[in-house]
Amino acid sequence: MPAVKVPDDLLIQALDLVEEYGSGYNAVKAGVTDLTRKKIDQRADSARLKGLRPTFRKDDTRVYTRKRIGKMHLVIPDTQQKPGIDNTFLEWVGNYIVEKKPDVIVHIGDHWDMPSLSAYDKGKLSYEGRRYTADIEAGKKAMDRLLTPLHNYNRTASEPYHPEMHFCMGNHEMRISRAVDENPGLEGKLSLADMGIDQFGWTVHPFLKPVTIDGIEYCHYFTSGVMGRPVSSAAVLLRERQRSATMGHVQHTDIAIHKKTQNIALFAGTCYLHDEVYLGPQGNNCKRQIIVKNEVEDGKYDPVFCSLRYLEKAYS
Repeated sequence: MPAVKVPDDLLIQALDLVEEYGSGYNAVKAGVTDLTRKKIDQRADSARLKGLRPTFRKDDTRVYTRKRIGKMHLVIPDTQQKPGIDNTFLEWVGNYIVEKKPDVIVHIGDHWDMPSLSAYDKGKLSYEGRRYTADIEAGKKAMDRLLTPLHNYNRTASEPYHPEMHFCMGNHEMRISRAVDENPGLEGKLSLADMGIDQFGWTVHPFLKPVTIDGIEYCHYFTSGVMGRPVSSAAVLLRERQRSATMGHVQHTDIAIHKKTQNIALFAGTCYLHDEVYLGPQGNNCKRQIIVKNEVEDGKYDPVFCSLRYLEKAYS
């Protein structure tokens, strides 16, 4: 049976898709056609053989520079906010979010540092003067600074931007629950609800309960062994979870990519400007950043590390 002849206008349509989006694959991923990648490429090849020309001009701005292929995730590592520290960097992050408009924002936890409930510092001279209410308020003010650019944008935008927002509870936020467990008399006086995380628009995920988004697991940290200690490296995380996974908790950045599945295990680093005394000079020499994941699909993505120094230059 002879092959069905495809009209020239349909051949040119396929050729236009390839010219405009860069490839048949990109056109399919952008969701602008019902054709398969194979059919687009076949028709485009037929069009070229017939000497047909695309109606889309090659010197025009390519659509794939303006339309997203797959989803974009933006990960905010530990921000560890407390009284007396500089939180201006959160405004830079907020401005970046408004410009890039990621589909998903994940805060990996430890936004509220809660030094007033630190068991490590209790009894030391530096512990004097710390107050629970001041810790709660510092975290709220910092969160408001992060999200103010988004709120300002939506007040005047013809198409408001409402990203999917996830907050993974960290061990520093859980200092509140631990304090109540150790001192039952505090029940009703201290509560995780004091932070009001959900009121800022976040979907809150319990401490150490992973959430899977577009094939990527997120959690403040993942455990290994019978003692439930945090995994020690990205390579161990990849082995333990057997899929793409991202965590915070530790200051250093680490990444492992499986050579066959292309799953990615990632330690996200930190997202704050101040130094922590307990870490010392070497421990504070860590990457301070946000992480962007482009073309997210079924756990696969292209990672981009955006330093706070870069954000200051471009978005302050």
